[in-house]
Amino acid sequence: MTQKRNRRAGVEDRWLKTTREADGTLRSEPSANHGKGLRYRARYVDDDNREHAKGFALKRDAQKWLDSEVTAKFATGTYVEPSAGRVTVSSVYQSWFSAQSHVSPKAKATRRSAWNRHVEPRWGNTLVADVRPSGIRAWVASMAEEGSSATTIENAFGVLRQVLGAAVEDNRIARNPCEGVKLPKRKHSDRGYLSHEQVVALASSVDRHGEVVRFLAYTGLRWGEMAALRVQDFDMLRRRVNVSRSVTESGGLVWSTPKSWERRSVPFPATLCDDLAGLMVGKGRDQLVFADLRGGVLRNSNWRDRVFRPAVLRCQATDPTFPTITPHDLRHTAASLAVSARANVKAVQRMLGHAKASMTLDTYADLFDEDLDEVADRLDAAIRATADGLRTASEA
Repeated sequence: MTQKRNRRAGVEDRWLKTTREADGTLRSEPSANHGKGLRYRARYVDDDNREHAKGFALKRDAQKWLDSEVTAKFATGTYVEPSAGRVTVSSVYQSWFSAQSHVSPKAKATRRSAWNRHVEPRWGNTLVADVRPSGIRAWVASMAEEGSSATTIENAFGVLRQVLGAAVEDNRIARNPCEGVKLPKRKHSDRGYLSHEQVVALASSVDRHGEVVRFLAYTGLRWGEMAALRVQDFDMLRRRVNVSRSVTESGGLVWSTPKSWERRSVPFPATLCDDLAGLMVGKGRDQLVFADLRGGVLRNSNWRDRVFRPAVLRCQATDPTFPTITPHDLRHTAASLAVSARANVKAVQRMLGHAKASMTLDTYADLFDEDLDEVADRLDAAIRATADGLRTASEA
């Protein structure tokens, strides 16, 4: 507490009136409140210059309240005005969401959708001071029982957690009630990895843009990264493509630059050179390489439903092992084919634009099982060689 607050806080004896004599001694006598109500009053003045007081029968209880509930919290910066939490979660959300200018339009749309569908109906009219961890756990459990996916629950919970975090920052509540609440674990379904033969079959089955299938399956770029590529982003002699920007659909087209680790130079097989060169014929350096029929951005939402999905169904009609995949799954295929070509985890990490190799391992741990087999085989060979050497030395 500051010196000013120390002078404006303390415990008062309401039953006695203390005066100072001329010689400096203190004299106490019954006050007008003697014997009326609680004897001791603890008081303090907050940062808004408002006085707060509470009565106690015993002085030690009054001092304990002042020290533990007020003085200590002021000293540590954790004091929360009792009336500060009397605002609804919805009102905090409005101010929090209006300050989300630093996130992408796609992320804002995801958060707005999660709020409207899941958070607002349950918590919108609840006072932030009345939100309890037990209530949040029950809400999470109810979403799971209703069949919401783990991702949906994570998005909804994330919005509530950030809104209540803003309430903590504004000193409306002392702690975030979302802390310690556990969410359902994600169920990782088997990924659909295509073989080289299946990549060829799918590229041949699409009505148009077969080169998109081949390019994504052998480079691992995200759709938005691929759709934003210009002629100047390709180095055909070195067979490299420079990933420096991305385009996404969020009510419209939103252009952005990838995160620092997502900016990268990705190699592509020489067998793609003819396809890529054909797409660049007659185009300037700033023009898009992969474009729609009008020369504009190739939109995933249109191409997936009209071109890609029918091609997958045609492949499945002739190949029962052909998996059900989306255009994004071609990124997983690229990782699979790279690992099968003996690429190490660092190479796959750089190709995919992951922040760390651990992220690549966590995502594609199943692809590196053969590496474990190879390690065991090499250890076995070393053990046998050592045993043979010891046996030879012993015989000699």
